[in-house]
Amino acid sequence: MSNNPNRNPYLVSFALVCSLFFMWGIANSLNGSLIRHFQFALDLKRWQAGIVDSAFYFGYFVMAIPAGIFMRKWGYKKGILAGLLLYAGGALLFYPAADWRIYGFFLFALFTIASGLAFLETAANLYVTVLGPKEEAAWRINFAQSFNGISIILGPIIGSLFIFSKTEYTEELLATMTPEQIDAARISEALSVQGTYLGIAAIVGALALLFAFSKMPEVGSEEEAASGSISIGGLLGKYRHLSLGVLAQFANVGAQATLWGYFVDFKMDLAANEHLGVASAYADLIRSIIGDDSNLTPEKIAGFHASFAMVLFMLGRFIGTYLMTKFDARRVVSWYSIAAVVLVLLAFLTGGLTAIVCLMLTYFCQSIMFPTIFALATKGLAPAESKLASSLVIMAIVGGAIMPPIAGLLSASGGMKMALLVPFACFGYVVYYIIKGAK
Repeated sequence: MSNNPNRNPYLVSFALVCSLFFMWGIANSLNGSLIRHFQFALDLKRWQAGIVDSAFYFGYFVMAIPAGIFMRKWGYKKGILAGLLLYAGGALLFYPAADWRIYGFFLFALFTIASGLAFLETAANLYVTVLGPKEEAAWRINFAQSFNGISIILGPIIGSLFIFSKTEYTEELLATMTPEQIDAARISEALSVQGTYLGIAAIVGALALLFAFSKMPEVGSEEEAASGSISIGGLLGKYRHLSLGVLAQFANVGAQATLWGYFVDFKMDLAANEHLGVASAYADLIRSIIGDDSNLTPEKIAGFHASFAMVLFMLGRFIGTYLMTKFDARRVVSWYSIAAVVLVLLAFLTGGLTAIVCLMLTYFCQSIMFPTIFALATKGLAPAESKLASSLVIMAIVGGAIMPPIAGLLSASGGMKMALLVPFACFGYVVYYIIKGAK
């Protein structure tokens, strides 16, 4: 069997690309911790801290098309290497940004990381769909994205253990501190991100070396060379399911960024002193494994709730991937997206710990939306059209830059409940696309 040239010819390449899904999940899931952390460390209002997501996802918007053009000319491997170098460089920028405590510098570092991820996601999401039979493309991308589901669990844990302070700086505590003490506390909080991002930079750099010395096939390169130029407008006009899919991805990522980025705020506003038993047990387990015996502030407990929600996200990915072996991918994701709408509505109508449980279950439902929308939007395209189409769908990640600030402004007028209107509307459009627009 090992001598059969037709058996899993892309297995090694597929395994390598799966590692990329793992790495960008960490960067993405850390944003929620940064949004909460920067509110005190840099003395920001909630909506200002929400610009963390804006800077991050705007990087995708700016770099997705250049990434597609770059890979059309230079291939998948060089596109992946460029992405990894940008990712590592952005993580390194956190060190001087923390020293200087300049919010704009932090935002530039996040923008640089996201620019690298735009290359990685444009390459990897498309690459796994072409590394094998077309009819299995949706399954392959959901399987690969399952590794992303594993890694995003780590973001809130890293935030709780290595970024969030052991002291909760409440308004009452700040009232007892001198201006000098408050300033010193803010400096200490800002510096706490340095070690985490230096570690990330080292891991990403090592991964870049691994890819540099690995062979990767350039699937579809002959067809691309013979195809000539392709315009964005022509591509969107030609494929309705692609143009509507770009909007669906915009809405999906906008909802996801809002829920993930503000989850700690939702928990603190709606149920600061009420905790889900299984999430608390999960926190105790993680803390016992790493030997952490520090006091848990409500903020840290909220971070562990967010991490447990990521566990639900991962389970949603694996279960969804399995269901796609039994049912059509569109049918499975329609179940998930309808459930997400219902859960957000229930969270809005109830409040308290019930609302937090609903939001945590929404993570399960979000799990397969991104990869399945990607596969549906790029389905049926010629190899020469795929890289540009992939860039357009990845560019739609800019929804994560636009929706969280809107949610932050809504929360200023009516509390965090009002912010739920954003994911409710976004998931509603996703339901429309899956049922009708993707045909």
